[in-house]
Amino acid sequence: MRGGDWLVVLIIAGSVVLALLDGLTAGGISGWMTANLYQTARPVGIALGWIGLVASPLLALPLLGGLWGRFAGLPGRLESVFRKLISVFDGVSTVIGDAARWLALGLVIVTATVVIQRYVFGFASTKLQESVIYMHALLFLLSAGSTLLADGHVRVDIVYAKLSERGKAWTDMIGTYLGLFPMALLILWVSTPYINASWRILERSRESDGLPLVFILKTAIPIFAVLVILQGLASAMRAALTLSGKAAPGHAKAVDQEL
Repeated sequence: MRGGDWLVVLIIAGSVVLALLDGLTAGGISGWMTANLYQTARPVGIALGWIGLVASPLLALPLLGGLWGRFAGLPGRLESVFRKLISVFDGVSTVIGDAARWLALGLVIVTATVVIQRYVFGFASTKLQESVIYMHALLFLLSAGSTLLADGHVRVDIVYAKLSERGKAWTDMIGTYLGLFPMALLILWVSTPYINASWRILERSRESDGLPLVFILKTAIPIFAVLVILQGLASAMRAALTLSGKAAPGHAKAVDQEL
């Protein structure tokens, strides 16, 4: 089993335990969450926001390191830091991508179940229908980092393939700083009050028998932005190493092995 598989097992086990405890306490767990979850989670969200704000100047480090390394040589200590961070960020993207791939299987199974229920048995489950939307959204949002790691995002390649390694590194660096980072930071900034409002009321489905987890689904938006930023940093660090004449760690294989 891969790291992402263990993450899925942990999430499922935690959900089952919470459901059992909620049943044993006659709804005590869900009652506590309704009354206290926002007040408990809000300080954590504020702390994470401040950590991100304080750490944001570090986004410029790969660019500065690449420019310095291109003309004066990359310091050995900085090269070591880059390689360790690339390994960490790649690992995070791989684990979450491995976990997210199970959503594709779930999406197929649940969609087939919904169709059979409706057209064979004349029965419809709102929760199952909404779970298709959840899995579809989470699949794309949570696998964005691993897709970027595998260089799997769609792009129109006219010049890039013909460039030298340093030319590709310059292109990756410029694209990361002019395209990827600004868009991801904008998503993170704009989504913050949106997510806070959803958590404040523990937003649920508009349908009375729908899933009560809309606030959790919306939380995947800033998580998506953070994953893309981290993997963008890894890409920029690879480019910095290449510009400095160093061998950069290669891209990991796409997370497309069989389940």
